Amino acid sequence: MIDENFIKKIREQDRKTVSRAITLIESSNGSANQLLKFLYKFTGNAYRIGITGPPGAGKSTLTNQLTSYYRSLGKTVGIIAVDPTSPFSGGALLGDRIRMSDIGCDTGVFIRSMATRGSLGGLSKKAVEVADILDAAKYDIIIFETVGVGQSELDIAKAADTTVVILVPESGDSIQAMKAGLMEIADIFVINKCDRQGADTTYTALTTILHLYNRKERVPEVVKTIASENKGIVELAEEIDKHRQLLIETNKLESNRTKKLKERILENLNYLINEEISEIIESSYVDELVAMTLQGKLSYVEASELLLKNYKQRLRGK
Repeated sequence: MIDENFIKKIREQDRKTVSRAITLIESSNGSANQLLKFLYKFTGNAYRIGITGPPGAGKSTLTNQLTSYYRSLGKTVGIIAVDPTSPFSGGALLGDRIRMSDIGCDTGVFIRSMATRGSLGGLSKKAVEVADILDAAKYDIIIFETVGVGQSELDIAKAADTTVVILVPESGDSIQAMKAGLMEIADIFVINKCDRQGADTTYTALTTILHLYNRKERVPEVVKTIASENKGIVELAEEIDKHRQLLIETNKLESNRTKKLKERILENLNYLINEEISEIIESSYVDELVAMTLQGKLSYVEASELLLKNYKQRLRGK
C-alpha cells in the first residue's frame, strides 16, 4: 500500500522499501503511476551518468570501479544495469549484480538489473522511472549501464546528464562510433583495456576524428583506462565532474533536463493515447471496417480516418 510511511521509507533509503517500489514500477500497474505522482517532486537532485558501448568493452568493470571511487568520497550510488531481455522469461539475461559483487554488499550502493523489454534504444522506459525512484531515495549518483548493442543504444542520452561511451583498442570502435552516431551523444569517450596493443593508435585516431568532425560546442574528452586494474578511474571521474560543472555554469544542465522532460511527457502521452486506441481496436467496429475494406468499399486510409473520427466522438462523449 502506498501511503505516507511508504514514501517516508523510500526517502530514508530503506532498501526493502526501495526494492518494493521498483518492483511496482516494473509491474506497470496503476500503483506504479500513483507512486510516481507522489515521488516525482522529490527528484532532480541526483546526477545521472550513462555508460554505454559495444559488448566486451568492460562496462561493468568500469562501473564497479567508478562506483567504488564515488563511495570513497562519501557519495551514495544507484546503479541500473540494463540487460538484454530473456526470450523465455522476459527478465534480465546477464545479471550484472553478479559481476558487481565487489560493491553489491555496500549499503551505500543500490544495484538493480533490468531487462530492455524490446526497447530498441537499449534503455528500457522503465529504467528511467526506476532512476526517479533512486533519485527520490536521495542517492547522489545514478549510473545507467546499458546493454552493448552499438547503433541502437542512442537513447541513453535522453536519460543521462553525462554520457560516457567506452571503446576498446583492437576492434576499430573509434570509426564505428562515427558510423553509429555515438559521437553525437558522447560527452566523454573512454578507451578501456589500454594495456592492449593499439591503444595509442586508437587514441590518436579518435581524438583526430573528434576535432575534425565534432559539431558540438565542446569536443568530447578521451580518457584512457584499464578498469580491471583501477587505472584511469580518477581521471574519468574528474572529467565527468568537469562536464557537470560546465553544464551548470552555462545553464545547460537545467535546459537539457527541461528538454528531456518534455520528451518524456510527450512519450507518455503517446503511450496513454495508444492505450485508449487499443480499446477501439478490440471493438467490433474495427472488424466491420476491415470487412468493408476487403470488399473494396473502403480504402485502408478511409478506414483509418473513420476510426479516428470515432475516437474523437468517444472523447467528446466523455
